[in-house]
Amino acid sequence: MRRRLIQSTLAVVLVVIAVFGVSLVIVETRTITETAKERVKSEAVRLASIVDSRLLVEDKVTAEILGDQMPDDRYAVVRIPGKPPIEVGSRPDGDVISATAPGEEGETVTVQEPQSSVTQEVGRTLLIIGFVALLAVIAAVLLAIRQANRLASPLTDLAETAERLGSGDPRPRHRRYGVPELDRVADVLDASAERIARMLTAERRLAADASHQLRTPLTALSMRLEEITVTDDPDTVKEEATIALAQVERLTDVVERLLTNSRDPRTGSAVTFDLDEVITQQLAEWRPAYRSAGRAIVTSGKRCLRAVGTPGAVAQVLAALIENSLMHGGGTVALRTRVTGNQVVVEVTDEGPGVPAELGSRIFERAISGRNSTGIGLAVARDLAEADGGRLEMLQAKPPVFGLFLSSTPPRKDPDEETRRTVR
Repeated sequence: MRRRLIQSTLAVVLVVIAVFGVSLVIVETRTITETAKERVKSEAVRLASIVDSRLLVEDKVTAEILGDQMPDDRYAVVRIPGKPPIEVGSRPDGDVISATAPGEEGETVTVQEPQSSVTQEVGRTLLIIGFVALLAVIAAVLLAIRQANRLASPLTDLAETAERLGSGDPRPRHRRYGVPELDRVADVLDASAERIARMLTAERRLAADASHQLRTPLTALSMRLEEITVTDDPDTVKEEATIALAQVERLTDVVERLLTNSRDPRTGSAVTFDLDEVITQQLAEWRPAYRSAGRAIVTSGKRCLRAVGTPGAVAQVLAALIENSLMHGGGTVALRTRVTGNQVVVEVTDEGPGVPAELGSRIFERAISGRNSTGIGLAVARDLAEADGGRLEMLQAKPPVFGLFLSSTPPRKDPDEETRRTVR
């Protein structure tokens, strides 16, 4: 492209020089020739006037006297009636420019100038015009190179940007080149890069969330299936199969929820549900894991609360908090329900060392973890809570207290203010 731009610019300049240069040479040649003729004629008239003035006073007219009045490169002949011609200067060889002027006393003065002087002046003019044309060509080439670099370099840069996008590097470069058309292409490429980056981020996030969210129900399902394989009691098999089917339903709900969040993290399917049922289901699901760890999980607080949200999402949030306490906490894990204003709060706490000070409020950021974990669980839990209009907060660091806030509806009945159930 650079070569084409330079060649096209140079071609245009050469055409312009050829058209205007030839015209200028013709005009200058004619002008110089006419000027030389006028100069010779003026010289003849001037010498004629000098001769007239000397004849009027009856003074002598000689070649020496007239020679002092003429340049060395000219030749003149003065013809006075009754006298021999007077020659001034050397007769030029070759072509000459000649002019004759009559005098008032009947004399004639003829002045000649060599044509070579005109040719030399025309040559000097042609040399100047050629030098100017050469400067114009050099300037045009430099300008063409600069313009070619200005256009070709951005195109090369844009091609590299497109190649990076194709190779999986979606970082926008935010470079502009001062050319509206090229800047428009750069805007489109940067916008495409940002969209690709968001898509890749969403895909990676979906993969990470899926691996994290499906791990717990798959583990619980495998445990139920193992129970079925080691027992011969039909009632136990039936019970475990029922629980396994519930786990399958939860898996289906988790997958649907992940797909929904991958399309729009703020899209929820909130309904009014019984909070006790979700908590009871979580207690039953996590009971074996806590028993294996020699720990207890308890629940207390107000009963028969009804909240607004997605039961499956709330279950996933509570599962993330309970699992987090199992992995990083210690002692008894407590789930406490209470009402504050128009919201239902489920608090999850344990007797462990709490959240390290260096984590602080960053505990809900992705890839932030205290102990060799993925750092995804709490971030996903917060997204799930916010999708239905709720929120998940860390109310206290030591001992750790996490609060899930949900919109509430009036309870089904008026139970005792505080009850306590312990499942070991």
